[in-house]
Amino acid sequence: MIKKNGIKVVLLGLVFFMQSCGAYQGHNFSGADIGTAESFQVNFFQNYADQTPGSVIVPGLGRDFTLALQDMINDLTSLSLTGSNGDLLYEGEIVEYKVVPMTATSDQRTAQNRLTMSVNVRFYNTTKEDADFERRFSFFYDFDAAASLTSIQATAHEEIFERLTQDIFNASLGNW
Repeated sequence: MIKKNGIKVVLLGLVFFMQSCGAYQGHNFSGADIGTAESFQVNFFQNYADQTPGSVIVPGLGRDFTLALQDMINDLTSLSLTGSNGDLLYEGEIVEYKVVPMTATSDQRTAQNRLTMSVNVRFYNTTKEDADFERRFSFFYDFDAAASLTSIQATAHEEIFERLTQDIFNASLGNW
């Protein structure tokens, strides 16, 4: 009898604990501090990389990056994605996308290249205005110089997008 009551007490305590965790929506398990925000909006990131010397325009890059940022925020928060009037607004542009040689062989040929992508981000939090910022985020992917850009692009974009979107997420909603 005591054992059954002990189990009931533990289960009841667990239920109350779980409910209390869900009662406050200001933080998520990702560590995001969403405050009282309920929605977010990610405007299309235009690709202006060709305005930076050495950079190139890649068709669809703006769309792909915009979707990656939307997915990251959607996956890590309980916020609803909206097309307008979001409590949190992300906007910006791709400002750099270029390949530069990184290392050379003994006979002065390029051994490794680096693809670098940079985005300028403006973040607005209508529920907490002192959280607003404008900042540039950049990341790179190193690859064998014998490989063509098109052959490594899918893998490179996956890695670069993952890092850029995580950095943007941490800067805007990270609470550490």
